[in-house]
Amino acid sequence: MEISGTVVNLLPMQTGQGKNGTWKKQEFILETPGQFPKKVCISLWGEKVDENKLSSGDKITASINIESREYNGRWYTDVRAWKIQKDSGGSSNREMTPPPDENFVPDSTGSDDLPF
Repeated sequence: MEISGTVVNLLPMQTGQGKNGTWKKQEFILETPGQFPKKVCISLWGEKVDENKLSSGDKITASINIESREYNGRWYTDVRAWKIQKDSGGSSNREMTPPPDENFVPDSTGSDDLPF
């Protein structure tokens, strides 16, 4: 699953020691575009933290997994990013305007041959 938006906040990095060695987790808040923007807390784990240096204001598309688990009768949901792609200025979803034709000469007669 993919989600796109703007990074609006980076939460403090968390580190610790587990049975498999040290771990680190970076959580960030992603705000989706649209008429009704939503904020989603997404986490990066391990080497993904170092591979994806995020900062507030970055426009990204995150490939995510969503998982819920139960603990003491309560359910907790985790949204984990396994791939982050930073958007580069122009988006392929937007309509692009072609560059102007340098050889174009406008018709100076005032007639444009349109039927209306």
